[in-house]
Amino acid sequence: MGISSERNNGFRQNWKCALVCAGMAFANCQYGFDVSAIGSFQTMPGFLMTFGYADPGLRGGWGIATTDQQLIASFLNVGTIVGVLFTAPFGRYFGRRHGIWMGTLVAFAGCAAQIAAGSIASLCVGRALMGASNAFFITFSNAHIVECAPPQLRAVCSALFALTINFGTILGAVVDERTSHMLDKRSYQIPLACLFIFPTLLSLFVFFIPESPRWLILHDRREEAERSLKSLRDDSLKPEFLQEELVEIIQGVEEERNNASRSGLVDIFRGTNLRRTLLCVSVVLSRASSGVWVFLSYGAYFYQRAGVDDVFRINIYSMVVQLVGVVVGLYCAYKVWGRRTMILIGVGSAVIAMLAPAIAATISPDSQEAAKVFLGSSFFYSIVYSGFAGTMTWPISAEVVNSRLRVLTLSFATGVDYVFAWLTSFCSPYFINPTALNWGAKYCWIWAASNAITYVVFWLYLPDMKGRSLEEIDELFEKRVSTRDFPKFECQSSVRAHDIALHKIEEAKNTTRHVEGGR
Repeated sequence: MGISSERNNGFRQNWKCALVCAGMAFANCQYGFDVSAIGSFQTMPGFLMTFGYADPGLRGGWGIATTDQQLIASFLNVGTIVGVLFTAPFGRYFGRRHGIWMGTLVAFAGCAAQIAAGSIASLCVGRALMGASNAFFITFSNAHIVECAPPQLRAVCSALFALTINFGTILGAVVDERTSHMLDKRSYQIPLACLFIFPTLLSLFVFFIPESPRWLILHDRREEAERSLKSLRDDSLKPEFLQEELVEIIQGVEEERNNASRSGLVDIFRGTNLRRTLLCVSVVLSRASSGVWVFLSYGAYFYQRAGVDDVFRINIYSMVVQLVGVVVGLYCAYKVWGRRTMILIGVGSAVIAMLAPAIAATISPDSQEAAKVFLGSSFFYSIVYSGFAGTMTWPISAEVVNSRLRVLTLSFATGVDYVFAWLTSFCSPYFINPTALNWGAKYCWIWAASNAITYVVFWLYLPDMKGRSLEEIDELFEKRVSTRDFPKFECQSSVRAHDIALHKIEEAKNTTRHVEGGR
């Protein structure tokens, strides 16, 4: 027996909460736009005239040094790694909404620094600031969505991150395509100026949304938490079921406090939290191990090296195809499969998508046939990996950890993820640049292997948490339920919460009758 069936209503009843979650997911749109735009800069003559060098022997007549290529791509990840060091202490004293505000302030500084940059060093400062703002956006927006969304909508609402990232990458590619023919600084300064749009809209949006009820209860602000929950659920729940959810949240927080030690950092590695932390890190790290960073940071460069004409337009087509995959993935997560099945389909497909171009480039290097295989595989990867595995990493990583440690664990996992993302961005030029190893698409051998390892780990250890409240997930881990038994285990936390809520409502009715009778 799980939560009351009356709490399992859909988007129509929870339209207000879904709108709040969609707005918070918009935080990642900035990241998608930024990575897409900067990745395409490396094939723009206007950008290369400022930060690169002239070479008539190269396609387009301009090139960029391997070291500079490394720094531009990797400093975004360096900034994120530094940023996550501040998200956990910030989240301990301030709410999820304030975390988004802090991210917008850092983003404004990062945008301005990049536009004004005249050297690789000053450009990297702006990249690092943008990375730090992404750390705040990723951590606090994901935590807010998972803590506010109803259980049956949590996967889709959190998976909206994949949709907004994809929307941002398309916007970045479109803007780049329109400015790529300008042979001066405007070709890259206009896309960078567009980055101001995202933090501006976010800073206004968070004025109108409630704080996470779980964060408020963690800070003993129960009346505010009840008002927040009422605002989020609106008319989707009757009073007794709203009380049931509130009681369940309060009980979950109290039980977690009883099991807590004094050190939050130590807690993420203690007892059952160790299993949860390892799962969270594995899921978040799967984004780096998938090879997605290579396509995000060097997609346009790969297409150009593969001999594709009009790389900007092909880049846009690829992102539109990815958007289709994400929409299909969101539907499947809501109506068809659980998280475990979705992510296994996506990672398994990524193995195939990486193997094909690696084999083609090995058998027939620098040929048109190998280029076509690379192009087709990248489209297949965009649809299946992004739509199935990419969408599910967001809800799983946030719901697998408990409320008290959510920001801390997500910060730690994001930091680990971006260390590997930085290594990928920093090392990739050595593999793909013609002045270094010049592997080209043979680089995909590495990512085929990493995806195969990821698939095995998820198959063995990742449970399915579809339809479970966050408090039920806490109970499943505390009782050390095995991976295979997660879907069929009967939780007692929701049953107790239902009984307590009904008892409180009945007491309130009796008190009202007594007062009215006394008159």
